[in-house]
Amino acid sequence: MSEQAPENPLHTLRVIEFEGIGPGPLAGLMLANLGAQVTVITRPTPLKIMQEFGGDAGNNPLRQNKRIVALDLKTAAGVEQALELVAGADALVEANRPGVMERLGLGPGECAARNPRLVYGRMTGWGQTGPLAQSAGHDLNYLALTGLLSLSARSGQAPIAAPTVMGDATGSLGLCFGIVSAVLDARISGQGRVVDAAIVDVVAMLGTIVQLARASGQIDGVEPSPFHDSPFYDSYICADGRFITVGALETQFYAILLAKLGLTDVDPASQYDRKQWPALKARFAELFASHPRDHWCEILEGSDACFTPVLSIAEAVNHVHNKARGIYKETPSGLIETAPAPRFSALNPTR
Repeated sequence: MSEQAPENPLHTLRVIEFEGIGPGPLAGLMLANLGAQVTVITRPTPLKIMQEFGGDAGNNPLRQNKRIVALDLKTAAGVEQALELVAGADALVEANRPGVMERLGLGPGECAARNPRLVYGRMTGWGQTGPLAQSAGHDLNYLALTGLLSLSARSGQAPIAAPTVMGDATGSLGLCFGIVSAVLDARISGQGRVVDAAIVDVVAMLGTIVQLARASGQIDGVEPSPFHDSPFYDSYICADGRFITVGALETQFYAILLAKLGLTDVDPASQYDRKQWPALKARFAELFASHPRDHWCEILEGSDACFTPVLSIAEAVNHVHNKARGIYKETPSGLIETAPAPRFSALNPTR
């Protein structure tokens, strides 16, 4: 038997995905990209929102590396066909409101009767239980309820977050983690389980480092925050109207940033003297605004000053680091595809 390539660690995992929108299909894609055999059960007629946000059936990046099966789950025959597929699977992914799958006759009970080792993955915004479980919502709503969205706002300004990334995408990653964890156990115990992957739960859990920073008074308190008020962790506008970022939280990196900016009169050891921040921030802003973004890239990029330019998606596709890593690929139709992550290589490359 030939050895499986190291980049396909999930090649023995068989998954049935009941197609929805957003985080459910993304979770299926994450698994498929790592080698899982994912079969997608689609509706006979695609939802309009699927066409608006996911492309048509032949140009939908969320369907890559998946087998597509169209079934009418409003018929007994369609439900039976779905259960036959579930019987041979390790895991299932569904992203409906709580109770929808049960009403179709495809809930955990019905599926367990066919396959007691099945891991039943449920992707929702609010979870299977709780006062909001039956309420509609989207990425921004889930972030807001965790309290973490508020941390992106400066005083008196509206909070903002990159659309669909921090909520939907992190929820997808949490579901994948739960599925793989439960399958590992099911293969030993012979018993499946339900994975309740609520976006609000996963986002809150991923805020653990933020909670540590908050406990030490670095954010969400009365004192000025390094993440909002310091000169060394911010984005700045340049002379050409484009932006750069610096994030030199550690003193050794801050010292490099100051040296490269020619601010030799500023003592790196006084980095966390909050009284100095307003004046220093004004100096940083004036300095960065005096030259175009490319000027600062030449001086700072690739150093330990913790610097990056703020790139558009089109610029990110062509950035030298991203190209070297093969992170993005633009198709002839203009769709930008991203490479699977994380990556894998042989533990012993000499073999």
